[in-house]
Amino acid sequence: METPEPFKITLKNGDEVKVNDHVYCSPSWGVRDGTPYSIARIMEFLPALGTPTVDPKTGRRNEPITRVRLAWYYRPGDVSDRAVADSRLLLAAIYSEVCELAQLRERCFVHHRDRISDLAGWKKRPDRFYFTRLFDPWLRKEFEVIPATTVRNVPAHIRDVLVERYEYIVAEREVVPDLTDDIRLCETCEKWCPPAGSLQCDGCKKYFHMECVTPPMLSKPARGYGWTCAPCARLHEEKVEGHSVQAAKAKTGAPSARGRGRPRKDKSLAEKEENVEIKHFKMWPFRYFGLYTFAEDTLDPDDLIFPRAATRVGPKFQATVPPTTGTDDRPKDVEERGGDATIEVLSLVNEMDEQDAANYEKQKDMLTRSETLKRSVDWLTEVTFRLTDAWLKQRDFATVSMRSPMRLQKFNRSETRYTEKDWAPDEVAAFEDAIQMHGAELRAVREEVSTRTMPEVVRFYGHWKSAKVGEENARIRAARAAGLDVKSSSPAREASPEEEEGSVIVEMRRGHPSCGACRTRESALWWKAPKGLATTILCESCGPSWRKYADLNVRPVREEAPVKVAKAENKREGTPLAGPSTKRAKTVSSQHSTPPPPPPPSVPQLRCVACQKNGPEGKVLRCKQCQFRVHASACGFPPASTASDAWMCDLCENEQSPEASLISDCMLCPRMWRDPKKKLIYPPPDTFLRACKPTEGQAWVHVLCSVFVPEITYSDAAKLKLVEGISAILEHRWQHKCSLCDRDDGAVVQCSECPAEFHVSCAWKQGHKFGFEMQQAKGRRETMPVVEFKGASGVLVPTIICKGHTGHKRVLVDLCEPADASGAAESALQLYCRAYKQAPVSETHALLRKAMRLDRILEEQMARLRDLRGRLYNAQQHPQSQQPQQNANGVGPIVVDVPIVDADPPEPEPHCYRCRTQFSPLWHELAGAPPATNGVNGHGAGAATAATATNGAGRAWMCHKCHASNRQAFPVMIGIATS
Repeated sequence: METPEPFKITLKNGDEVKVNDHVYCSPSWGVRDGTPYSIARIMEFLPALGTPTVDPKTGRRNEPITRVRLAWYYRPGDVSDRAVADSRLLLAAIYSEVCELAQLRERCFVHHRDRISDLAGWKKRPDRFYFTRLFDPWLRKEFEVIPATTVRNVPAHIRDVLVERYEYIVAEREVVPDLTDDIRLCETCEKWCPPAGSLQCDGCKKYFHMECVTPPMLSKPARGYGWTCAPCARLHEEKVEGHSVQAAKAKTGAPSARGRGRPRKDKSLAEKEENVEIKHFKMWPFRYFGLYTFAEDTLDPDDLIFPRAATRVGPKFQATVPPTTGTDDRPKDVEERGGDATIEVLSLVNEMDEQDAANYEKQKDMLTRSETLKRSVDWLTEVTFRLTDAWLKQRDFATVSMRSPMRLQKFNRSETRYTEKDWAPDEVAAFEDAIQMHGAELRAVREEVSTRTMPEVVRFYGHWKSAKVGEENARIRAARAAGLDVKSSSPAREASPEEEEGSVIVEMRRGHPSCGACRTRESALWWKAPKGLATTILCESCGPSWRKYADLNVRPVREEAPVKVAKAENKREGTPLAGPSTKRAKTVSSQHSTPPPPPPPSVPQLRCVACQKNGPEGKVLRCKQCQFRVHASACGFPPASTASDAWMCDLCENEQSPEASLISDCMLCPRMWRDPKKKLIYPPPDTFLRACKPTEGQAWVHVLCSVFVPEITYSDAAKLKLVEGISAILEHRWQHKCSLCDRDDGAVVQCSECPAEFHVSCAWKQGHKFGFEMQQAKGRRETMPVVEFKGASGVLVPTIICKGHTGHKRVLVDLCEPADASGAAESALQLYCRAYKQAPVSETHALLRKAMRLDRILEEQMARLRDLRGRLYNAQQHPQSQQPQQNANGVGPIVVDVPIVDADPPEPEPHCYRCRTQFSPLWHELAGAPPATNGVNGHGAGAATAATATNGAGRAWMCHKCHASNRQAFPVMIGIATS
């Protein structure tokens, strides 16, 4: 019996496609907003909506075919922000959708990686794609895809069903080695061990069911721990006792890696791979068989094939409700949920009688005269709510007013607006500029329009786009009414499919345009370009490349070469250089005249989060991972357009190659409480507090905090690295409370106009004014260097002013403001850090500088301790100085201030006899005056006498280190003192 020929459909470009063929699919260029084609597999052809697929009378397919069911593929850029260099790589999906047949463009080929022998040759051919993984749009997770024939660790009857029905198996990455290994049988019951419910012995590498071991295991060992069976554990104990333990080689069940090397190119083999038959079961070539699958369920043909996650059943996800005892233990002031008292009634117009309904309509028309407002959904909803509330409370409808745009909902603590504020002209201009730059990426548009929230931007985008479409439709209707052809000026010419969907530019305007990607000016066909490029057109090679592969090798914009001035040697003597030439200019026909070159395209602008000003790429850097944007001068990175595309902020760079702590909390800010079970929280990329720099102790500090705290210095002030001097910050900065967050941890600074103290980060979040003030150097006591900035010389002083001080007369320089108008010079922040924040790296080592700072801290603490001891001794010797006395009239106390007496001072601090140190965990007292050491360890008898005199007559001390190294010199010890 002959196999009937499959049903085929001819596309507009002439390609014939059938079921299970892969095609490009896309609506018209204006509808899809410039995005590339989508790639899908044809699952079935369908007639018009509402028509059954098969005629019940004849048993044949109903025609005409107008729709098609497609199984989608994703590009890696569609599901994540990671940049993928391979434009032929796709992600499969178990997701289908019905589309119009007119949206199919061309035929393409998509195969699994294991089905392709020569991948390099496959990617060189047009319209060829491949996939290795599957993306689930509901779980938002990627899974591995392997051929069904490679699955061996399943029972034989289940494997036969999988291989017979499906071509591929979808599973988690960690499960793939277990599935592709040889079949695993339990050593106790000799039945199959599923990967999720079995244990492997680390000694003999045999498998057991968790319920077959003694005692039964309730769960698998935690990650990093192993399990051994009883015989192996006993054998290991014998080896430990005999000291003959050897490390066992790890065994893995993962499949061997693919062989390297260039395969032999065979054209006939490549054609066979394109036409290879793929098994499909109920229109799908794969099913999920992973961590959360019951193997026996695969035998059921109606079992779901979608990827699954852990079932959320148990006390962790469900509330444990005690059984009701018949008594109501609910407090009296708490209303019962689910009743009329706990719901908010929005409308009861359907329950009003005819008279109330008539009054309702009359009052609604009287509340406004604006026809636009009467058609607003928000206004109508609020009017209905207020009139219904008045009807419930039996108030007159005339008491309802719509003057206040605020409403108090039942379950909200504060009033909210029932309608959005009107967009100002500057907000609309910023929105349209952001749409022109970023397209439909509304998160980036929200960053440009900083005065609006994300829901407001999304909603305004829908209204704005509808208005644009309405204007375009009105223009088309007006052109058709005037008898003009909207699509082309030459109606006799047959339009191509690309022209019909609005992707090809039919008539080019005057001038010599250039391609937005490759900069060529010659092309037989021009395509429309996506938004964000230098020009709005693409050439005949770049246009299909973008639509099919979403790939544009954009060339950088080059500046126009300067016009060369004629050399003076070409002029005769006595002829002025600026005078007109004596030669007659050549006349060229106007038909062949070359028009002047077009102006260079505008460079895309980026907004800095530090100064909120736009700047070109290179001067304003954008992190390729978190999209953090800041001027190069504000983050310690030299502005260079060649390296700005690959720039990453310090936090993202530390994530890739950790050199400092993964916890990015600032050491100068209040401590943040973190849940150890949750993911680390990093500063958001839309604030300047994302800019952090590592410290000498591998911690992190905000760039803003390190600049405006005076005691902080840098090892390299040009790059703002490494941060030093945290231990040298004055003590009062750590003790005073912040006036903004009311916390006493973290270092505070003071406002330049008032005594308010706050954290630098808190001041930045509250919108305080930050900058640098140029002060005169005359009469200043500090020996601070004098700098020049924009023609003025003086001392740059970091200044923070509360946002409430609006009448101050200080002239502040912005953080990112350059020293000249061209913007090539260093900014005010760079100049301040270079002049005042650079540590003396040429004089001392980093470790020595840290030791010197610690020595100063110890000296201050010891001085404070000695002063405290002196005061305590004085209080013990003169207690009467602390008792208040009355004066002669008996009014008020008289405090007798007795000075500290030095005649009988407290016991002095011990000094080591040999090394003269004052710090030791143990002090060893020597009996009597020490004998002369005759220069032992560099100290002679004179040193001994001086040490004895310092420590008191007839007494001497030795530190624990010297005593341990020279016990023979002083064998007599009468006591041990602790410090």
